[in-house]
Amino acid sequence: MMRGYLHKGFKSNPDLQHNSKTMMLPNGEITISSMTPGDLRNLIQTGEGMYLEFKKTTPSVEKIAREIAAFANSKGGTILVGVDDHKNITGIRAYFEEEYVLHKAAYECCVPAVKIEIELIHSGNQDVMVVRVPEAEKKPIYNKSKKKRLVFVRRDDKSVLASDEQAEILKNRYSDEGVTFEYGEREQMLFRYLNEYGEITVLKYSQLINVTTYRASKILVNLVSAGVLKLFNRSETDYYTFSHTTK
Repeated sequence: MMRGYLHKGFKSNPDLQHNSKTMMLPNGEITISSMTPGDLRNLIQTGEGMYLEFKKTTPSVEKIAREIAAFANSKGGTILVGVDDHKNITGIRAYFEEEYVLHKAAYECCVPAVKIEIELIHSGNQDVMVVRVPEAEKKPIYNKSKKKRLVFVRRDDKSVLASDEQAEILKNRYSDEGVTFEYGEREQMLFRYLNEYGEITVLKYSQLINVTTYRASKILVNLVSAGVLKLFNRSETDYYTFSHTTK
């Protein structure tokens, strides 16, 4: 059986604690949420979305690390452990085992580490863990894997693997170096196409200017990073369009 796990670098974050209180037990510290059972029920009724995820129980370290990183790479969010996908409060069985997995995921599988806050709320005969994930100050947050580091982002009510372009855009936005781009013939062809059709994919752009998809991707990513274009996803495909409507 796993024992209580308190990461050495873990400190209470007043911005995330919301006036919560702590309770000391022989095998560790538990932070009691300031939320009421009514607050919890109201939160659950909003349903899963960009900022909220339900987990009946904490999955494997690798899987929950993806959820944590996805929220950190987006606008932050909350994970409720002890609530199923049908909005039923099922409760948790062993707080410190769940906490161990969550901390291991946040501090060891996420690079850099994500400073999550974990609170406990009692509702009826059940206990629910409230896991608050802050938005990362510098993105992207990577997830360790056997082959390469992965980037996950939040899309609607799911945590999904970011495309290479999405990951690069996140990296550029939070880089200390500025982003520059040329306004040459290739860019002119792109803008004319967007003025007529409104959106374009990497593949279509590579065909339009007769270059590799790698080169086309680099041009589009730079234009998004510079704020000229924006990226959106539809049917699992990335599209690029003007960031502002042009006449």
